[in-house]
Amino acid sequence: METLTIQVTNQDAYSLLDELEKLHLIKVLKRENTPSQKLSDRFAGKLPLDAAKKLQDHIKQSRDEWDM
Repeated sequence: METLTIQVTNQDAYSLLDELEKLHLIKVLKRENTPSQKLSDRFAGKLPLDAAKKLQDHIKQSRDEWDM
């Protein structure tokens, strides 16, 4: 057996998946929704302070160039 991850883009797909499961063609594995972690919390402290400062300075300079 192979496990696939799918993204449902239409609500009608859920009924189709239910029908396929009833025919024993697939098994729907439910995954509990875990609360999303903020990106700032997830990546805090990942860059050394000097590299982070250089990056922030570069971003500020780039934004200032657009304002001209």
